Amino acid sequence: QVQLVESGGGLVQAGGSLRLSCAASGRTFSIYAMRWFRQAPGKEREFVAHIYWSNNRSYAADSVKGRFTMSRDNAKDTVYLQMNSLKPEDTAVYYCNAPVAGTDYWGQGTQVTVSS
Repeated sequence: QVQLVESGGGLVQAGGSLRLSCAASGRTFSIYAMRWFRQAPGKEREFVAHIYWSNNRSYAADSVKGRFTMSRDNAKDTVYLQMNSLKPEDTAVYYCNAPVAGTDYWGQGTQVTVSS
């Protein structure tokens, strides 16, 4: 099994920045990629960003491209989501995810609130 723990959420004004972290533990050798998703109140969970562990290549959803960047610290089995130029519509609970052998592992989520 894989355990994921997010941190770094909080309240920020529009235009500000936050960095989320997601620490993986357990059978991390079986992880090949990790992703960030978010879910706003009354909305479906949506994809935010993805990173491949083999080469640390990442990509982001069009809604956050150019503002959010996903990265990884190989030594710590931790991924990050650097969020810049935040907008009120970025307000959501952010979850990290690791698909492993047909099973999706999720963290508990961290709340990000952007005030206008």
